[in-house]
Amino acid sequence: MRIARNLLLIVLAVTLLPYLLAPFYRAGHPVSTLMVWRWVKGAPVARQWIDFRAISPALPRSVVASEDAKFCSHRGIDWDALRDVIDDAEDGEVVRGGSTITQQVAKNLFLWPGRSVVRKALEIPLAMWIDLVLPKQRILEIYLNIAEWGPSGRFGAEAGAAYAFGHSASSLSPREAALLAAILPNPVRRSARNPGPGVRRLAGTYVARAQAPALQRCWSEDRAF
Repeated sequence: MRIARNLLLIVLAVTLLPYLLAPFYRAGHPVSTLMVWRWVKGAPVARQWIDFRAISPALPRSVVASEDAKFCSHRGIDWDALRDVIDDAEDGEVVRGGSTITQQVAKNLFLWPGRSVVRKALEIPLAMWIDLVLPKQRILEIYLNIAEWGPSGRFGAEAGAAYAFGHSASSLSPREAALLAAILPNPVRRSARNPGPGVRRLAGTYVARAQAPALQRCWSEDRAF
């Protein structure tokens, strides 16, 4: 009985730890669990933090346009997108992820990669908590600095831009930013450095989406941006 109680307390402590840590992520240069795992295995990790204000505005706009168009308005979860994913799953075909940028931050900072009902159950309330305790700009800044953006352990926008284009994320053009956004689902198999037809097509779509009136209102109405 005592062993079971102790195990329950350990599980509860591990589950609550991200909620205690999240408010402290208002500052600093956090790393993802994937980065930590690569370090533990002795695999290479390349990441140089770049502050949000130093990043070319084209990149966050392209990423929001490609990954989470309702980022400025939802509270961590895009419930419409989540319902669409559930409907797709019931029909036997899952063709989209449905995760918001905030959910991806929750997963990358505190959870683990891969598809899992348990992970998703932990991720959803944690994303809502992160949206509550962190400003939108900070959430996006963290995401841009912990996302994997190239082969051989290249994490963050600065490493991704340097690998793909040979210069800093501060000087990305709209087209370059859209190419980086287009590889985010799978930066190992997709390349912004040598983009194939599919990546180029997606990039063109994201350039247009980033200029859409609804997304422009998102940036202008949210003082954080």
